[in-house]
Amino acid sequence: MPEKFIIAIDLGGTNLKIALIDLGYRIINKVSLNTRKFLKKKELIAAINSYIAELIKQKRISKRDILGVGLGLPGPVDAAKGLVHFFPNLPGWKNVKLKQILEKITRLPVFLDNDANLMSLAEARVGAAKGARYAVCLTLGTGVGGGIIIEKNIYRGANNASGEIGHIPINEKGPRCNCSGIACLEAYIGNNSIGRQAKKLFKRNISLEELSALAKKGNSKALNIWQGVAEKLAVALVGVVNLLNPDRIVIGGGVAGAGSVLFDKVREVIKKRAMYVQGRHVRILKARLGNDAGLIGAAIMVRENIPNAKY
Repeated sequence: MPEKFIIAIDLGGTNLKIALIDLGYRIINKVSLNTRKFLKKKELIAAINSYIAELIKQKRISKRDILGVGLGLPGPVDAAKGLVHFFPNLPGWKNVKLKQILEKITRLPVFLDNDANLMSLAEARVGAAKGARYAVCLTLGTGVGGGIIIEKNIYRGANNASGEIGHIPINEKGPRCNCSGIACLEAYIGNNSIGRQAKKLFKRNISLEELSALAKKGNSKALNIWQGVAEKLAVALVGVVNLLNPDRIVIGGGVAGAGSVLFDKVREVIKKRAMYVQGRHVRILKARLGNDAGLIGAAIMVRENIPNAKY
């Protein structure tokens, strides 16, 4: 019987990644593009369709060898209906029936979910949260996304839109967030906010990677920025810990690359400020699957939605 594959797509506010993945969740081939190249919804959908066809062609397989397409998306979606509610950091995506559109043009089964949910699914099945009954996973990048694992499954909420940890308000007043909220966590610790803080202090543009490297070398300006990020993140997570009592909190994404300067402070604040039972129980861990967690989660979603497929 021919080998089967899955097409996995991770659409972020900055990058669009499309990969061909086997049923052991190994990435066979992958392409990464700048999301901002596709300013219009139709352009982005056309690009996804084009690169799916290209990956299939490069592997010299047919569509019959593709189990399905899984998409991780940067905002609230209704996974059951295949509906995009909206994307906080990408304009023009409101109430889009993306599953229906892509199934029509690709002629493949399509499944979609919030990107942080899929990162959480990947970490719960094969990563840092494997074996945990209750976990919260965060991805810290252009946006701040989250996923909640309850009894080893994703908790979705009434509208399939739960887990938006980045949009927990951490002050009564503060900056307006892209979601239209005020003083959301994301408005303080998203990539763009950190970049603005760094430019103000260093008087030039500075990447997250360089900022992390400087902090690890003891640069006081870089350390000051990361300590502030960690403090704000931890304050939000104290509420999450007290409310949900998770076994583990898993943190991934580009901001997590700061390493111990971020994680040590987060652990310290949670231990100090969370309620005793919940705060002493929870473990704060760095995500294991790196930048490919969303792709792996998308593949797992497809496989778990087609459990009885013949392969």
